[in-house]
Parts: sequence; C-alpha cells; structure tokens
Amino acid sequence: MAKEFVSFKLEEFQSLYETTVDVNLADSGCHPVKLSELVDSKEGVDALLDCDLHYPAVGGTTELRDAIADFVGISGPQKSETVLVTVGAAEANAIAVASLVKPGDNVLVMSPGYQQISGLATNIGAKIHELRFKEPVSAGAPWTLDLNLVPIGVRFSVVAVNNPNNPLGRILNTDEMRAVVEIAKRSGAWLLSDEVYRGSERTSDEVTPSFWSMYDKVVCVGSLSKAFGLPGLRVGWLCAHPDLIQSFWRRHEYLTISTGILSMHLATIAVRPATRARLFARNRQLVREGYKRLEKFVTEHSDVLEMSAPDATALGFVRFKGIKLTSEEFCHEVRKRASVLVAPGAHFGAESHFRITHGVVPEMLEDALGRLSEVVRDLQRGYPV
Repeated sequence: MAKEFVSFKLEEFQSLYETTVDVNLADSGCHPVKLSELVDSKEGVDALLDCDLHYPAVGGTTELRDAIADFVGISGPQKSETVLVTVGAAEANAIAVASLVKPGDNVLVMSPGYQQISGLATNIGAKIHELRFKEPVSAGAPWTLDLNLVPIGVRFSVVAVNNPNNPLGRILNTDEMRAVVEIAKRSGAWLLSDEVYRGSERTSDEVTPSFWSMYDKVVCVGSLSKAFGLPGLRVGWLCAHPDLIQSFWRRHEYLTISTGILSMHLATIAVRPATRARLFARNRQLVREGYKRLEKFVTEHSDVLEMSAPDATALGFVRFKGIKLTSEEFCHEVRKRASVLVAPGAHFGAESHFRITHGVVPEMLEDALGRLSEVVRDLQRGYPV
C-alpha cells in the first residue's frame, strides 16, 4: 500500500486563509518592496521595458549567478558554475532533497523550524530526526541548541539547518555552526543550509555568515523573498560544487525550466552590492521598528504571552499560557474573531506558540495587534470558543 502523502501544513493553512482576513501576519518576510523602489531611475525603467520576453538562460544568467556567488562568499573564475537560479527557495529545497535523500535514509532537521525539508524527506520515505532548540526556562531567555539530543550512531544522509532560523529568529554562533558541521562530517552527510534570512539581522548590520566555506559537502539555499523583500519575483538559488549543480540542473529542467525573464532581470539589480545594501537597510528598519511594537504588545500581556528576542528575521515566535487551546485552535480563534492571520506553532514543531510577522508597515501592525489584544483577553477570561 502506498504511504499517505504528508501535506505541508503551514503552507496549506496559509493557502486556505490568507485571502480571507483583513490582515495577514502569517507570512514570513518584510513588507514587500514596490517595483518603483527597486527600479528608481529612467535608465532602469527603459532597460526593463526593453526586455525581450523570451526564455531566459535556464540556470540563470552568468551576471546573476556571479552576483549571487559574491553574496554567498564564493570566489574564483568559475564561481557562476556553483550557482543554479531556481523558482524561489521552495524549488531549491525540493531539488536538493530529491537529489540527496533516498527511501530509508536518516535526515536531521532543525526543530522548531520550517517544515518543508522534513515533509519532502518524509514523502520520499526517509526517517526524520530532530536537531532541537530547547525552549527557554524563563521568560525572555533565548532558545538554545541542544546538541546532546542528536542521536549517536545514526548515519545521516542530510543534515538540514536554517540560519537565521524560522520561526525563532535565532542566529547560530560560530561554535554552534562548527558543531553542526562536525555532526555532518561524522556521517559524511550533506549539509543543506537554508540561508534565506541572511541580511535581515535585527541587532547588527553584519550579514549572518554562510556555511559555504566551512565544509566541502555543503549546499546553500537562498532567495529574494525574505531579507530582500521581493517575494513576488519568485527567485531563489542553490549553491554547491559544480558537479552537484549540474545534477540539480537536470531536475530543474523537469520541474520549472527556469524562472521568468523579468524576475531574472530584476533579481540582477537587487543582488548587486549597492542595491542589496539599500534593500537590507530598508528592511532592517522595518524589522527593528516592528519588533519594538510587538515587544510592547507582548509585555502588555505578560501574564499570558512571552517571547524570546529574535536575532534576525521579521518574525516573533510567541508563547501563550493559561489558554486551554492548541496552537491551531488559538490561531483559528484569532482568524475568526479578529480577521488577523497568525501561524500555529504546531506547524513548526512547537505547541502553545504562534508565529507573527512584525516587519510590516506600522499602521498595519498596530491595527492587527489591537485586534489580537482583544482576542487574547477574551480567551484568557475563558470567553466561549
């Protein structure tokens, strides 16, 4: 009998409800950049209008691949050969898992974490193990990576990490990164590093280091959807050894052929150093100002809510206490009562939490938090659900 297909619960939840609410804070990036912010000169507009709407280079133009390689920290005359441009990080992760995981393999994934890798590997027939963050023992303390929970004697085919982490916003320190590399080395595993939030740092202007130079069997995934604020372009990438990139490319040809020519043109502008710095500065401001508002909201409800300060991302991962609901039930109550969408913690591997995006325009966030405040108070009082 065929094994039942495991759906992507978070994305299913968002697909069902994101267009049914007044305010969607279940997304995971900053308020999107307008085209006029990205292309802000007559010369740029003219170049865009002059684009020939033909098929683009299937794996990405050399100029774009070189710019991505520079951002990741890849050097050398053949650096473009280490990059494959994909339709978002979603395709990149799907290609990597399909290429590197076989039925019966053991795969180590971060938890709490974005569940795409876990679901993809499960549907292939792999066994999932967790590289787990320990929940804080006191309000406001950070989540800590518990390396002692990694099973001894298990040979992994892939060790998958997400740095900065979604939903926690945690950035691994140097010692933690080295420890993750050692776990992969013990098995000769591929290290699959999802780095889509590099550039969204809240407490620093330094871009989070990539795993690229730390291990010879590393695959790095990135996209323009998070720190760049350009999710509508649907541009992502895979970085790996050129031989592996060619293997990934063959799957890419089956899946999507390529991303769009206009997206590729705009992505080239976005990844250039000067534009990249401008976009990161714009989005870090949204992250920092939004977090202040979210922190104030959580503090005002400290008898029922608590949260660890994220190092990066536009995300807050908020724990609720004293409310006898699952995280899915809680989020549905918020959706129905306040017409605000937040994401259930269960969809990341942590009950009694919800994920909320705070990197949006202030008016939208203030409106949503005001509505959410009323629901939290009602649920705390045991208002009938």
